[in-house]
Amino acid sequence: MDLEDLNEKIKRCTRCPLHLYRKNAVPGEGSLKLGIMIVGEAPGASEDEEGRPFVGVAGQLLTKTLAKLGISRDDVYITNVVKCRPPGNRTPTREEIEACLPYLLQQIVILKPKRIVALGLISGKTLLKLVGREVDKIGNVRGKCFRGQVAGVNLEICLTYHPAAVLRNPHLREVFENDLATFFGGGLPPLNK
Repeated sequence: MDLEDLNEKIKRCTRCPLHLYRKNAVPGEGSLKLGIMIVGEAPGASEDEEGRPFVGVAGQLLTKTLAKLGISRDDVYITNVVKCRPPGNRTPTREEIEACLPYLLQQIVILKPKRIVALGLISGKTLLKLVGREVDKIGNVRGKCFRGQVAGVNLEICLTYHPAAVLRNPHLREVFENDLATFFGGGLPPLNK
């Protein structure tokens, strides 16, 4: 299966009740030009409307922060753990995460990223669990990277705050920007493609 086939499968998904509320499933977009995949929690209202990840206010902050670092969002693959918007933008349930997890794993197998940047606790928790680590607070692991193998792909999982959390807590902005700068090459060894 290639990425296009997987995206179509995600758009037709009925694995959990979220499909009843969505306007559009949001598989993901971008490229692996830099070898990096960004994984958020779940689509919001703007993403559900457009069928694209991180296009709302939090996405605009992510895009601006990447641009500030000289990075185009087109050069990274951006997706979410959960592919459909939970009603009212609530936190996805464990069942919803488990229903979507096979899609995220297939994306990882197809794209083979060298590094995944997990935005927020839901993404961080879900991805770290795949490499045998537990986390209960993003503040305990943000700014750190963990090596492991996910679905047969050797990679690093790096964690920071979700841009929505940064918008709610502006004092986190500098930390968020510094984390992304580090994850995109400022302080970490360059990725071998």
